[in-house]
Amino acid sequence: DMNSKSGAKMTPVFLHPQCLDFKPPFKPQDDLQFCAMYRNFGCCDSAKDKELMAKFYKIMDNFDYYGYASCAGYVQDLLCQECSPYAAHLFDAEDPNTPIRTLPGLCPDYCSQFWLKCRSTITLLSDDPQLAEAEPDQDRFCQHLELEDPDYCYPHLLSNEQLTQNLGRVRADPEGCLQLCLEEIANGLRNPLSMVYANDGTHRFFIAEQVGLVWTYLPDRSKLEKPFLNITKAVLTSPWEGDERGFLGMTFHPNYKYNRKLYVYYSVEIGFDERIRISEFRVSPSDMNVVDHGSERIILEVDEPASNHNGGMVMFADDGYLYIFTGDGGMAGDPFGKYGNSQNKSALLGKVLRIDVDDNDRGPLYRIPSDNPFVHERGARPEVYAYGVRNMWRCSVDRGDPLTKEGKGRIFCGDVGQNKFEEIDIIEKGRNYGWRAKEGFSCYDKKLCTNSSLDDVLPIYAYPHKMGKSVTGGYVYRGCEYPNLNGMYIFGDFMSGRMMSLQENKNTGQWDYHEICMGMGLTCAFPGLINNYYQYIISFAEDEAGELYFMSTGVPSATSPTGVVYKLVDPSRRAPPRQCHYDPLPVRVKSKLIKFKPKEKAAAVTTTLPPTTTTTTTKPPRHTRRKNRRKKGKHRLESESASAAVPQNGVVRLAGDEQGRDDRGRVEIFANGEWGTVCDDLWNTKNAAVVCRQLGFRFALKASKHSEFGEGKSLRILLDDVQCEGTEESLLGCQHTGVGMHNCAHYEDAGVICGNSDYVDA
Repeated sequence: DMNSKSGAKMTPVFLHPQCLDFKPPFKPQDDLQFCAMYRNFGCCDSAKDKELMAKFYKIMDNFDYYGYASCAGYVQDLLCQECSPYAAHLFDAEDPNTPIRTLPGLCPDYCSQFWLKCRSTITLLSDDPQLAEAEPDQDRFCQHLELEDPDYCYPHLLSNEQLTQNLGRVRADPEGCLQLCLEEIANGLRNPLSMVYANDGTHRFFIAEQVGLVWTYLPDRSKLEKPFLNITKAVLTSPWEGDERGFLGMTFHPNYKYNRKLYVYYSVEIGFDERIRISEFRVSPSDMNVVDHGSERIILEVDEPASNHNGGMVMFADDGYLYIFTGDGGMAGDPFGKYGNSQNKSALLGKVLRIDVDDNDRGPLYRIPSDNPFVHERGARPEVYAYGVRNMWRCSVDRGDPLTKEGKGRIFCGDVGQNKFEEIDIIEKGRNYGWRAKEGFSCYDKKLCTNSSLDDVLPIYAYPHKMGKSVTGGYVYRGCEYPNLNGMYIFGDFMSGRMMSLQENKNTGQWDYHEICMGMGLTCAFPGLINNYYQYIISFAEDEAGELYFMSTGVPSATSPTGVVYKLVDPSRRAPPRQCHYDPLPVRVKSKLIKFKPKEKAAAVTTTLPPTTTTTTTKPPRHTRRKNRRKKGKHRLESESASAAVPQNGVVRLAGDEQGRDDRGRVEIFANGEWGTVCDDLWNTKNAAVVCRQLGFRFALKASKHSEFGEGKSLRILLDDVQCEGTEESLLGCQHTGVGMHNCAHYEDAGVICGNSDYVDA
């Protein structure tokens, strides 16, 4: 996505620090004695450091004092490059298919000095027969140690500011967008909207689908064939895209290990009434991976006057109580009663509720915590903990800083807005979150808004609808694996697919915003990592160890199996090896296991174009990108005159907009002598950006699918599974299945909407 972002100064995009184990570098836990120059950031822990030191003494034992004095420095330098943050570059290990060098790549001037003074150490440092053969001839030896990319040779890379500046910090593109990568964890899910763990030491995770099925996954990502929970018959939902009813949330009791209880939040229909239901279940005594479906006890039911705004979050906070987040009852503008449901403390809708479900096997199913804020207020429901909520979608409890525990216990929520603003709130006892008087920071109901008794809490962050129209609350990262992300609240938007982060500024008390983008170029070129995701971000999750995940789908329907779970990965720095190690408790499995098969691929790193392409029509004229003005119809004329002559390979045109607008349409591409259409499999904003830029627009506002601009039946389908970085000259420079190769039909013809400002005119 190409909206303007805050211009923080961060590292350029093409750097790719990587160790010989194909993972990012780290700060060692214990000080390094031998390769001390890499004690703050590199690829060696103290065990590796000791191993290199032993190797050094073994080599240097062969030399007298004079030999030691002149060569010890060189030998130490060469051995310690295994600890360099760029070790994978220096040893040519970037491509796992090529043999790793035994000596690092050296710059020619340094190499000739080394050869002249210390060539006798070469066969002691390396057992590579090719090096031994080249050793007598200085030119041949130094050619052998040259790197294809001279920027990375040792020792020049140490003085290359572009490589050393901001090393080990989260990378950002020139607009300040933080570059992260992803790992695929699960796929083929139908609107996966909750992923939770049981906190029982097994490190299993449980993923719920909107239809009412919950699946068990083991730590190796294999899935149990038999569902953990199946209440599809009771759950009310439909296949419509965007239906907000269904199975909406689940959580395990903090003492699950001992009482085997869990709580679920789902929609039901009773007669003609729709309700939300909170139920308690127990896990079967005979199978730890299956719920005893006969154990359901209904804790609470609330009538829903409309089918939208059903809330859906249920979770335990640090105080051991169960928190339930209800929506305002639906429709628009909370039209219920004089002030709406949300401001009415005698209604359970539009609230954060807090109840005590401990020791409920006899007597009432839940009790009211004695310090709930409105216990003594006449007419108020005692369950109410906070009010003025519109439709909180996804809340989380901050685990606190791993060392200082700062922030521990804070409850963060995303509250979906009406028609202008989305907001992030921190929930506090007894407070009013403003709806329907306010939406974000602005007034919604003028009369209620000016009422002095409102006393509402403002969001920590709100964003306008040109950035996204439906917030999905996330988590504060407190995991072990990616120390740079500690304290960053990561969340997203369901409609725009935008991923975002907030970090508290301790000095100002404000929350600083950064967008999160998928790493470009080599940033995500690590084994198993990808750099793209399906647009509709439904939910976020944390695993038992505190690592962060999100769920998204290509088609937001409760019956579409296009949902994927992704793990967030910071490619700039990891924790030291073994620091995050844990041993999951064994799981007794009685069902068949389905092994995990990743389906998603990384977007192409290559940007090469076929030789026949010229840049005359594929590059936009400079002025059209700088000034946001274009002559109407210009490109249509260009493409027609181009078709009179033979167009160049890769040229695109837009067709099929009923109003004849030239900024949108079905994408048609010229390749191998004919015009054809593009299939919408994997079609996303990066692909659309390539097309729009080619046509002289600054932004891709939408990557449209499902033949939104009609079917190009008179043409052949020429491209399928297109995956662009967003910087290519034409779609032919992106990854695809090959011109003319496809397995799709014209009802999947892809289109775009382009523009010169970053929001869509309907």
